Amino acid sequence: MANTYSWDCKTVDTYPTHSELSDVVYNVHWRLTGVDESGEHQATVIGTQSISVETIDASSFVAFEELTEADVIGWVEAELGEERVAELKSSVDSQITDKLAPKSVTKTIGSVVAEQV
Repeated sequence: MANTYSWDCKTVDTYPTHSELSDVVYNVHWRLTGVDESGEHQATVIGTQSISVETIDASSFVAFEELTEADVIGWVEAELGEERVAELKSSVDSQITDKLAPKSVTKTIGSVVAEQV
């Protein structure tokens, strides 16, 4: 199974001012979504990630207006670390697998259940 993954890291919390800088991102609300090869099944994990602001170098600071989602995704992945990102993707994979071949199904006695194709 070769799932594809995408990050949504557009929502952030900022300090209006920090160390003479404006709109400093310190927390990211992220969503990692995986989609199976067919495009029919997807799963998502969500979370937040603190971003270290204590070591911000003013010379390399990116103004909020110039910040891209790719920048923020890079920060999130760096803060999470490769191992945690792999764990999150594995969780998404498991959710998709469960949708393809459920281990448990909730049913109501006396109700008609449509056949799955």
